[in-house]
Amino acid sequence: MSAPALLLGFDDESAPVTRLAEAGGWPVATVQRHRFPDGELRLRLPEPLPPRVVVYRSLHRPNEKLVELLLVARHARQAGVGHLTLVAPYLGYMRQDMAFQPGEVVSQRIVGAWLADLFDAVITVDPHLHRVATLAEAVPVAQPVVLSGAPALADWIARQRPGALLLGPDEESAQWVAQAARRHGNDSAVCRKVRHGDRSVRIELPDRAWAGRQVVILDDVASTGHTVAQAARLLREAGAVSVDVAVTHALFAGDALDVLHAAGVGAVWSTDCITHPSNVVFMAAALAAALQGVLDAPALPMMPPA
Repeated sequence: MSAPALLLGFDDESAPVTRLAEAGGWPVATVQRHRFPDGELRLRLPEPLPPRVVVYRSLHRPNEKLVELLLVARHARQAGVGHLTLVAPYLGYMRQDMAFQPGEVVSQRIVGAWLADLFDAVITVDPHLHRVATLAEAVPVAQPVVLSGAPALADWIARQRPGALLLGPDEESAQWVAQAARRHGNDSAVCRKVRHGDRSVRIELPDRAWAGRQVVILDDVASTGHTVAQAARLLREAGAVSVDVAVTHALFAGDALDVLHAAGVGAVWSTDCITHPSNVVFMAAALAAALQGVLDAPALPMMPPA
């Protein structure tokens, strides 16, 4: 019987790594980090490494983490690891999938191809893809796996706000919101985003009777919170009795939570794809099932870079 895969994590993500290890029954170890005065990192992995290694690293604030992944993956290959999986519940550098101005770097293609050169499989949750249809196009690994936080968030909402209307803040959220709504038979709708230049965006509510309704705004990611806040203000003005927010990826940069609450948002709920005080939905069981499927699959040839 082959040795089980080893799950490697980092100390700042110990809680979700532990949950994943317990859900799948894998041994777990922490990558030891030392920072030199000039900012360089010294990493230390356990020895010996088994033939299959899984690295857990959620790629928000990704720049230093990408260097960590480079060092860990190259060392693991040199140590004889034959199969490397990256579990990245949040996958950074996915938004820039084309050049909008001459000379702009299309970071999705570059980072995606780079990760594919390091890993055999990538498992992620609700990647922020726009004009790219599949994860395999963005990250051409042999085993690309995409999960969604929508079903688990829908289950949480059904317990907290039975019968709530689920609202997407823009057209891009339509498919994701519909998926969550179907799970428990919720009504759903999507706002319209009207852009007036690069920094000026106006939200329009769909034509519904909002008075007396409980509304939960759903999205895959929340960063500054301004788009969701606009929708919340409009809902409150239209008579909604409660407005809550549920997101897969709780980036919430700066004063984003204050912005949401000032706009009339009550509860803010998120998955643990990014560790945040708003985490109420834990993805360990879904990630463990996906990871076991990757580990059980026969070896596949690497896909050529896009």
